Amino acid sequence: MRAFCEIKRPCLGQMCHFIRHNQSIRRSTRHAMAQGRARAEPKEIPAHFTVTTPLYYVNASPHMGSAYPTIAADVLARFYRLHGSDVKFVTGTDEHGEKIALAASSQGLEPIQHCDQLAAQYQSLWEKLDISYDSFIRTTAPKHEKLVQTILNRVWDNGDIYKANYKGWYCVGCEEYKDESDMDAEHNCPVHQKPCEEREEENYFFKLSKYQKEIEALLEDNPEFVSPSSRRNEVLGWVKDGLRDFSISRASVPWGIPISKDPSQTIYVWFDALNGYLSALYDDADLEDAEKASTEDLEARGWPASVHIIGKDILRFHAVYWPGMLLSAGMKLPDKVFGHGFLTKDGLKMGKSLGNVLDPVALVDTYGADAVRYYFMREVAFGGDGDFSEERFRNIVNANLANDVGNLLNRTLNLLKKNCDAALPLSPADIPQDHVLRQTVIDQVPIVERNFQDMKFHDACTAALVISGKGNQYMEEVAPWTALKKGTDEEKEHAKAALVAVLEAVRIVSVLLLPVTPSLSKRIYEQLGIGDEAWGALHWSDATWGNGHLAKGHAISKPSPVFVRFEGDMVTE
Repeated sequence: MRAFCEIKRPCLGQMCHFIRHNQSIRRSTRHAMAQGRARAEPKEIPAHFTVTTPLYYVNASPHMGSAYPTIAADVLARFYRLHGSDVKFVTGTDEHGEKIALAASSQGLEPIQHCDQLAAQYQSLWEKLDISYDSFIRTTAPKHEKLVQTILNRVWDNGDIYKANYKGWYCVGCEEYKDESDMDAEHNCPVHQKPCEEREEENYFFKLSKYQKEIEALLEDNPEFVSPSSRRNEVLGWVKDGLRDFSISRASVPWGIPISKDPSQTIYVWFDALNGYLSALYDDADLEDAEKASTEDLEARGWPASVHIIGKDILRFHAVYWPGMLLSAGMKLPDKVFGHGFLTKDGLKMGKSLGNVLDPVALVDTYGADAVRYYFMREVAFGGDGDFSEERFRNIVNANLANDVGNLLNRTLNLLKKNCDAALPLSPADIPQDHVLRQTVIDQVPIVERNFQDMKFHDACTAALVISGKGNQYMEEVAPWTALKKGTDEEKEHAKAALVAVLEAVRIVSVLLLPVTPSLSKRIYEQLGIGDEAWGALHWSDATWGNGHLAKGHAISKPSPVFVRFEGDMVTE
């Protein structure tokens, strides 16, 4: 797409031609957009919304594969906060298990020292990426250990724990025993590309098989429980094959939470970590309440989760094991488990164990949080796999944010400053209802909203950019700079109205993109001269044309680019 500054400017006669035919443009736009609007009625906004990321395993530094779902969860959290929902956004670190102890030992550290360092790295990265979490849970936190003991005892007292001998092929990386069908002929783990170890231990087991009917019914009666649909079909296949009991303890792994009824064993990392979604809802000082873990108290704090966002490689634990554990403990089940795809590099899943990670710190330090957040939400269809290319990254961000939004805003502000004394000559509310940009906003806002609700972040971004794209097209067709320089008084008034319409359209784009690009959206509001008070009280309803943030006589700030094009050397290739 051509940058705004490269627009070929039509003569005054052409401008008049565009004014005369603007009505036909509006009609064709309404026709094209109406079909999308009919398919995109937003859902009812919940009063409470709880979203979680995985609790990230601290065997190595965070990478883009862990930043990706965290950005997605933050987008959802910000979207529902904009609607006034009571949002709980949970993230954190999973810090127990054999793999952690080995990673610490290789550096000459105690496990807790290693965990402290890695947890700090995650928190630092989340700050760089503008991640607005409400709770960062560490599974070494006292409140977590107390809650896990309580939940385990509750399950135990329900008769769902027993001791047995087990022999099988164990993947240290996955922290799980693998079925023959999960490995290749040489017993290699397909995720970590390493051989599994044959082990035999006496452990405690959870009676998952007891909940076969309930979990099967959950999946069949609630098609939305596991998303996308391809993941649901996979999970349903596992369940219909017959649920098998799974080990919830280890005798040979001292780095973990001891079982209170048998301190010679520690709680298996998944039975430990999954309960972090519950312990995260308590403040650090709420040790007594966390230890009680009453269902009523947890529900008052935000349980059940509205959605668990996880990688598809840990789907079995969240969509099968976790519901069984909750059913046994008498807890409500999460509303949804969403298994996103992998970020790939060289065709392989991006992961610490494979050593092919993309460093998010280098990316965000070079390009900024908004660019990184936007690219991964816009370019990768959430739920599918996506491969990273830095050249593609630059092209998308430059075209969409620097050109389509940033350049449109900057050029329009400069025209307003030069020709209108940096003040709006009329209110956006005075722009006719059937104006092409006003109609585009009316058409696109519900599409953006529904796509955010459906976690189709790429479609939400695309729909929002339809508005700025239409703004660029409109400016090219109307060419207000020509009328402002040579036109009649009436033509100049039309040109000034065009500037106001474009600025209102960009303001609305900034509201729609706020969940994805919060800092860019704030810079747009600052450039428009809208103060911190309005920004702090921003609501999704402000994506309504003529909401009052801009009005006749409103003064804009000194024009300055809100997003600069990326050029120069690559940092990842």
